[in-house]
Amino acid sequence: MPVDRAAILAEIAGILHAIRGDAGIDGEITMATRFQDDLELESIDIVSLAGRLQGRYGDAVNFAQLVAGLDLDSLRQLRVGQLVEHIAAALEEAETSTEPADASRGTAGTPA
Repeated sequence: MPVDRAAILAEIAGILHAIRGDAGIDGEITMATRFQDDLELESIDIVSLAGRLQGRYGDAVNFAQLVAGLDLDSLRQLRVGQLVEHIAAALEEAETSTEPADASRGTAGTPA
């Protein structure tokens, strides 16, 4: 089942509004919204975001994995859409890894 990216975006927007208390948030948070340039997130805000993501998604979503591969400039230009896509991919991967095996197949993928 595909992950609803619009629902993830709405959740992330809600988390960001809770973190910032609407300070520095002008207008709607979209996939193109940048964490630093548009939302003016500070380091402590990023830590809070990571904690809230952990609380919401548990081990299925690893925010540190997303930011670990970014250099400083890329981190400054990180967009909400990149986080949404990261979350969606992680949830889709978790979903496929927990789907029950087809009981009608043998261990080699042939009918039992």
